[in-house]
Amino acid sequence: MNFKYPLYNLNDEEFEKLVALICNKILGTGTIVFSAGKDGGRDAKFTGTANRYPSEASPWSGRFIIQAKHTIKPVASCSDSEFETILRKECISIRNLKNSGKIDYYLMFTNRKLSGLQDPKIEDFVSETVGVPNSLIGDETIQLWLEINPQIAKILNLSRLFLPITFYEKDLQDIVVAFSEVKFSNAELMAKKNALKRISIEEKNMLNKLSKDYFDEVFKKSYSDFNRISLFLEDPVNYEYKLKYENTVNDIQEEIILNRDNYALFDQVLNDLYKSTLDNNNGKLLLNRNLLRVFLHYMYYNCDIGKNGGT
Repeated sequence: MNFKYPLYNLNDEEFEKLVALICNKILGTGTIVFSAGKDGGRDAKFTGTANRYPSEASPWSGRFIIQAKHTIKPVASCSDSEFETILRKECISIRNLKNSGKIDYYLMFTNRKLSGLQDPKIEDFVSETVGVPNSLIGDETIQLWLEINPQIAKILNLSRLFLPITFYEKDLQDIVVAFSEVKFSNAELMAKKNALKRISIEEKNMLNKLSKDYFDEVFKKSYSDFNRISLFLEDPVNYEYKLKYENTVNDIQEEIILNRDNYALFDQVLNDLYKSTLDNNNGKLLLNRNLLRVFLHYMYYNCDIGKNGGT
């Protein structure tokens, strides 16, 4: 799959519904979902032989208890100490369910990242603590099942989760309009030398997954304006715009880091930035909207946004 659904943008109830729909597929239509609130360690249950879990060849059969643990943190992991605390509390609930004869298998779903190293450790911990076969299903497996079962994503309208990158666009709009009104002499442009130390643009494109088609057909057209932008930002009379530029690239870079997994290609990041900054009510900006794209390309080329290989 070329993208991941940002499941941290769901609320708890929506995530529980997602888990129920997945269980409906892998366990069976007999999956029973419980209402929100105090759940006694159960968000849903299933009794019978699973359709295809853990495999079609050898499915589990018995009483399944299903629990959903959602987080709004984009970088949350199952190795976090916070999750260890959640697990320990869950073990108390699982033990109570076992003592009352209501559980044979325990499935926990979470949108946290789960590494291959952490997975067996957690399953062993639960098994040794409460003596119940169990599985922890992390974000990676949920994303895979969503790819295999796209109708689940359609039912929940998960495409709405792909929010465009947001930042304070007005500063960039002001910079573009001001830049469009400045004329540069050939002597200034000829004398301008770029002293930037950086990885090659080809390496940067590979690192950031900027497509060759976009680079050749769109990006390269901006090259001729890069020296003009550098001169504009270096001119002391434009100090206010330089500050706006620095604030803008810092805001955008943070948004990119947080949302990069939502985009397969960096082309799409640049396109989203362009669309979110364009203001149809700003006549001067609309008239010079190509310069907006040029500025975004300059930010990338100048290593102000995107990955830079540690330079």
